Amino acid sequence: MRFLLLILLTFTLSYASSSYELGKKLYMEKGCFSCHGSKLEGMHKYPRLANRAKGFLTYKLKRFRNKKSDNQQQEMMIAFAVSLSDKDIENLVAYMTDYVEDENTERYDDSFQTQGDGGS
Repeated sequence: MRFLLLILLTFTLSYASSSYELGKKLYMEKGCFSCHGSKLEGMHKYPRLANRAKGFLTYKLKRFRNKKSDNQQQEMMIAFAVSLSDKDIENLVAYMTDYVEDENTERYDDSFQTQGDGGS
């Protein structure tokens, strides 16, 4: 029984991470970052998408795919969403709801301490 539970858990975690990665790839391919930011933070008048409710994001993307919007500003989303499949929407939503900022491992080491006054 524990073995089956372990297999199910492993499958679920690998599916979730692959869905996240596929959503991330689709987000970049569709050019969503140009308005919503590369970190899903939202830019100018375009909303933040990071860590929003799954149901809300799914609802909005499906409405846009069905050529429905709530206002004129949202109408521009229709062109981006019309070609999305249910699986595409699922992957995009997985990426947006579970978004975690990638850590940049190549940062400047500010812990370096100099000794003396620079040799003067």
